[in-house]
Amino acid sequence: MDTQKLLLPYNFTRLDQKALEFVINTFGKLGNTAVTVFNAYTPIPEIETDGTFVTGKLKGNLNYLLQNIQKNKVVLYKVKDKLIEVGFSENRVDCIFRPRKKDIATEIMDLATSDNFDIIVLNRKHSRVTRFFSGSISNKVIMNLKDLTVCIVS
Repeated sequence: MDTQKLLLPYNFTRLDQKALEFVINTFGKLGNTAVTVFNAYTPIPEIETDGTFVTGKLKGNLNYLLQNIQKNKVVLYKVKDKLIEVGFSENRVDCIFRPRKKDIATEIMDLATSDNFDIIVLNRKHSRVTRFFSGSISNKVIMNLKDLTVCIVS
């Protein structure tokens, strides 16, 4: 049986943890699934800061954001380790952590099509305010991708 390529976008929420558990419970025992855990983070702009009080505070805030990005990278690799722990083959689990250049839905769709994924596992429960400003990522992915299975965990 051919290997199924599964993309798991992960954004460090409780619902992402639920999607991870779904992947483990549904695909963990099959043995023919390759999983890629994916996060596209908002990059921190490079700003020249000199020794003034205001730019010093700005530099401190930028350092805080950089630390959060590094913490998220560590967490994403822990997700990869968990998949290996529960039985996914080490050579079938990958992790992609990169700065985003487009909106999240487009990042997911671009990766899914460029790397020929068979399945995407998404979650879809966000607050009404988030959906109002950004639209539903899962809806954008579902409406724009063809010939691909999209599992929605809610």
